Amino acid sequence: MGGELDYTLAFMAGILGSGHCVGMCGSLVSACFVRMGENGRGALPALAYHGARISIYGLVGLVAAALGLALVSTGIVGKVQGVLQIVAGLVVIALGLDILGWLPRRLPLIGMPMRSFGKYYFAAASKGAVPGAALAGVMNGLMPCALTLAVAVKATAAPQVWQGGALMLAFGLGTLPSMLFVSLVLGCLGSRARGWLLKGAAVVVIALGAATLMQGLRFFAVMKNLPNW
Repeated sequence: MGGELDYTLAFMAGILGSGHCVGMCGSLVSACFVRMGENGRGALPALAYHGARISIYGLVGLVAAALGLALVSTGIVGKVQGVLQIVAGLVVIALGLDILGWLPRRLPLIGMPMRSFGKYYFAAASKGAVPGAALAGVMNGLMPCALTLAVAVKATAAPQVWQGGALMLAFGLGTLPSMLFVSLVLGCLGSRARGWLLKGAAVVVIALGAATLMQGLRFFAVMKNLPNW
């Protein structure tokens, strides 16, 4: 049940973060397909772009979960797993608060400078319709984003590697409707509407972090009472 709740919250974070996705990435997506011209029209380039983007999310989730399990497999499983969940929960909550602007200082996001990113991103359009769209989608999936990072941190506490990937895929699928119809529906939203949607996504992210924190605290309490702790 806890896993299903996590997937639902991750999906809702993607849905509610749609306005943020449109504001941050909508113009990039539109510009990419405009540069492709006639070759960028049709379903295949769009499927290649968003398929690659969401696949990157899934891959990030797998890597994050594998790193988390690598820590757990050090021989002190109970101790590390409980602490990992507590730390992951606190970080996810902090990222949610950062999105809301409720922290005294903004959290730094590590990523490629936007000028360099734009250079390589738009160069992808020259690689052909489907390959170019897929390459641009990969780069879009790797863009630094507080929402994506929050769900990835949550994935480090997944009990199985595939569950970390599934968590990030659920988030990616939540962003799919807005990104597919960016120019038809959500692209018409003003900055204020997008801001409210982003705040809603931040609240869901905080709930996701709080659930992880509580799981870690419960696990920690159980393991603390076991022999050889």
